[in-house]
Amino acid sequence: MCTLPLSAASGFLAHAHVCTSSVEAELIAQLQQGSEDAFRALVERYQNRIYRTVLALLRSPEDAEDVAQEVFVEVYQTIGRFRGEAALSTWLYRLATSRALKHQQRARAQKRFAYFTSLLGFSNQVLHEPPDHAHPQAQLEGQQQVELLLAHIARLPGQQQVAFTLRYEQELSYEEIAAVLKTTVPAVESLLFRARKTLRNHLLLPPHHA
Repeated sequence: MCTLPLSAASGFLAHAHVCTSSVEAELIAQLQQGSEDAFRALVERYQNRIYRTVLALLRSPEDAEDVAQEVFVEVYQTIGRFRGEAALSTWLYRLATSRALKHQQRARAQKRFAYFTSLLGFSNQVLHEPPDHAHPQAQLEGQQQVELLLAHIARLPGQQQVAFTLRYEQELSYEEIAAVLKTTVPAVESLLFRARKTLRNHLLLPPHHA
């Protein structure tokens, strides 16, 4: 037990720091030995702070709860590699912010992917984004599919790419696109038809989607 000597009033802050460091060091040692009691103590001590940190980034209580749980699972799995270069709390906050930012990136990628696949009429059975809990290899393959789709959009012939971008990213009307390209509405319709057909052919989609 950490007690404060009666003659140490002037050194209270320094002594408190030593006490805190001692308690943290003991907690880390027990965690690295696989103590479930120590892990429960860690969760009880930090769960509210980690949750609030993640919530401030994600603005979604449900997502924040999921990510906070992921943080503690990661702590349980990797505490053996913790070497104390930073305070335990600092390490936890780093894990929390890293997990939250990855969650944001994954969510943005999924939204962008869903946007492009929906506007092209793709079948989810042919091309899809894997769920968050998918195997890392499946997530990598999903991200590669997204990058492949965007790469093919970038390689469309000039006016097709412009028409496609103005229609589906900027949501301009056919008339507005025709004005930008100095052409007719039927010509815009033809450009968009060919752009969609080219993308589907490159991505090896079934003929009935053309």
